[in-house]
Amino acid sequence: LDPRNQMPQEPNQQPAPGQQKPISTHREPSSIPKGGTDSTWTYPSPQMFYNALMRKGKGEDVTEDDMESVVAVHNDMNEATWRRVKAWEALHAQECGASKLLRFHGRPDELSPLARLRHLLGGPLPFDRHDWYVERCGQEVRYIIDFYFNEDKAGTPEQFDIEVRPALDSFESALDRAKMFIYAEFARRGMPCPISGAPGEVGAQVVDCP
Repeated sequence: LDPRNQMPQEPNQQPAPGQQKPISTHREPSSIPKGGTDSTWTYPSPQMFYNALMRKGKGEDVTEDDMESVVAVHNDMNEATWRRVKAWEALHAQECGASKLLRFHGRPDELSPLARLRHLLGGPLPFDRHDWYVERCGQEVRYIIDFYFNEDKAGTPEQFDIEVRPALDSFESALDRAKMFIYAEFARRGMPCPISGAPGEVGAQVVDCP
């Protein structure tokens, strides 16, 4: 498996054993810049996604006809996640320019500290967790992402809640969390940035990020 995305290094576009119908092998490009390159990440095809589900033993509830919509939802969630990462990376845009995604790692069986706390307080458990590693100013920065499903909003654009924040791997990431809490709170109240006095654009990106 490719350690950057946990997919086979040679994309498997062949039908899975027992597959009853052909599945599209078309791959959509993402808008997410790929670290170490001048291109963007490419999403898996419906056939690749189906093969991955079968390989992991998670294909009991899906059919060949489901895969186009499953992949579309997967791609939309990743685009929404990257928008949230970019909102955090805006804290460093002036000195570092555009950030890129180096790699990502799925950790569905490991609760993040925030997810554990939310659950202890009576909240739902996330259905998935990812760690994304972003290239910023030549350094690797880890983000923790928890994905939640809102059953009462199923089928709407608000059906997923995506919690994104930098991991507390460094003092700089801890400082970013403190800054963003302040910026976002002022943006929610319609108040300008408490430091610069300018409109709270950075905080607003986190508050309003679709």
